[in-house]
Amino acid sequence: MSTHGLRGSAAIVGAALAGLGEAPGRSSEEIAIEASVKALAEAGLTTRHVDAVFGSLPGNSNPLSGLLIAEMLGLQPKITDNNRTGGSTFLSYTLMAAMALKEGLCETALIFYGSNQRTASGKLISSVRPFAYEAPYAPLFPATSYALAASRHMHEYGTTREQMAAVAVAARAWANLNPEAFMRGPLSIDDVLGSRMVSSPLTVRDCCLVTDGGAALVMTTAARARDMPKRPVYLLGAAAATTHMNIMAMPKLTETAALDSGRRAYAMAGMTPADIDVVELYDAFTINTILFLEDLGFCKKGEGGAFVAGGAIAPGGRLPVNTNGGGLSCVHPGMYGMFTLVEAVRQLRGEADQRQVPNAQVALCHGNGGVLSSQITNILGTQATL
Repeated sequence: MSTHGLRGSAAIVGAALAGLGEAPGRSSEEIAIEASVKALAEAGLTTRHVDAVFGSLPGNSNPLSGLLIAEMLGLQPKITDNNRTGGSTFLSYTLMAAMALKEGLCETALIFYGSNQRTASGKLISSVRPFAYEAPYAPLFPATSYALAASRHMHEYGTTREQMAAVAVAARAWANLNPEAFMRGPLSIDDVLGSRMVSSPLTVRDCCLVTDGGAALVMTTAARARDMPKRPVYLLGAAAATTHMNIMAMPKLTETAALDSGRRAYAMAGMTPADIDVVELYDAFTINTILFLEDLGFCKKGEGGAFVAGGAIAPGGRLPVNTNGGGLSCVHPGMYGMFTLVEAVRQLRGEADQRQVPNAQVALCHGNGGVLSSQITNILGTQATL
């Protein structure tokens, strides 16, 4: 067992979603505020208890969103963090909040996100643009960057299009068990392969949704968490790693910084991949799931395609992955990291209804930011894991 001082020192005591799918007529801020108020209510708290705020809004909609949401909620926090590393951002907020809580700098931390991306624009909005040397080739950003990684993985390891499609099919199978998922219904390997090509080899079903949606978490110290209405979910391990910003600078297209973030998160938690009951990965594209399963130690490098084939990560498979349907079938409002955490909390509390993983005690959540640039791993656990 790890003796790291942060292990289990802070817990998530409230987790909520808002505006999933389509939320016409509502702003990103309004969606974030609804999720925040719901998460606080679940924890038996109100805005007057919050003294630290961590969060951001999509794209460049408001670069000072931490200040804005604090003002709209009537907060005057001791700590406001608006750090941005793309979709991985929110898994860094849990680590920052845990450190602040442990050092007594705050008592109640609110982490928020909200986006009206689908109803406001109908397309993915990113604050990052192709690098100057890439732009003349007119890449479809960010899809073409991930298509490069997929093509390289296929070249180096013989990964097939059918294996990548299996990731989307598994995500849809989980979504079909989740009434909150935006896209439900049948999906086959042939459906994925036959759908509209976006950036070869990725079709539209290899790519994440564009939806509205928001989420919020409330964190406090382990000591205070014991008195909250819901069963606490403890942060056992967390680590971040970054290798590049632009895809042309990625050291190796088939290896991500999850190799590093995962190793250090496991070390803090005192665990290995064999201890993980449920896995929530940032699946903006089907290749992501394959890369992260390899880099986080669930299979060997180059074996991710074979690992996901045949329903291994679908309901009833050997490893439950993206049990809400993921960014491919549940929700993806610009940045998906928060939703990995909310789903993990629900699984560890036993609140996932038809998609519940039996006796789930430990969950790994992994966030991805930029174009495979920022990788952040969180390991969460129940009281039994302390």
